[in-house]
Amino acid sequence: MHMYRFVIVDDEAHAIEGLKVYMEHLPDFNLMATYTDPVLALKELSCGSDVELIFMDVDMPHLSGIELASIIRQKTNKLILTTAHTKYGYQAFEVKADGYLLKPYSLGKFLETMQRVFPDSIKKAEPVAPQVLENFFFVKSKEDSLKLVKIRFEEVVAVESKLNYVQLRLENGRNVTTYMSLSEISKWLVETRGFIQFQRSFILNREKIDAVDGNTIIMDNGQKITVGDYYRKDFNEFINRYLIKPRRRVDKPTPE
Repeated sequence: MHMYRFVIVDDEAHAIEGLKVYMEHLPDFNLMATYTDPVLALKELSCGSDVELIFMDVDMPHLSGIELASIIRQKTNKLILTTAHTKYGYQAFEVKADGYLLKPYSLGKFLETMQRVFPDSIKKAEPVAPQVLENFFFVKSKEDSLKLVKIRFEEVVAVESKLNYVQLRLENGRNVTTYMSLSEISKWLVETRGFIQFQRSFILNREKIDAVDGNTIIMDNGQKITVGDYYRKDFNEFINRYLIKPRRRVDKPTPE
């Protein structure tokens, strides 16, 4: 079996950890090194052995990923750029990048990119159906040194997207942050547990909704979420489904 050697360069340690988790789905790839310092990466990669793949973050201090890639491009067969911004398309072309991952990216998007970059080595990923779940799940907690934390579905009030992370807001006031995109966790919550999404950055536990004031949803923990324009139709359908309407018109009380 041919092993593909790869390197990760990203100044954010959590991004490296998340990418390492994704790469566990590809057993033919062997991680050679990770770097959070692009200057150190330049020094070591310039004089080291060639590799098959480098994942390169674009936004790094002192030396950008574009600058670094232009210097060491000949040291790798394939180059995949990762960034939270869409403005680097031309620069990616200039350094002959083979792939471009926009953070936060899902496992599906990652595997799709890898299959395109290595078409003869990676089988096309089949869609993964959500599993039948118990009443709890585990996530790696950023606040607790990536320790696996058990969370019950019923204690989740809301999940908020935080760029490369999601933050789970729990009913006891505790927050748990984990490296995952909102679209990934929605496979578990929206599709299998009946959670709802009425705002781009939030997934809500419908059982934890305390009140609705116009386009504002008020959760049990006091958090207020404004319904996004894109989700307004779904929101109105949700309200109408559960609203008990009186037969006669109810007028607003007249101030005395």
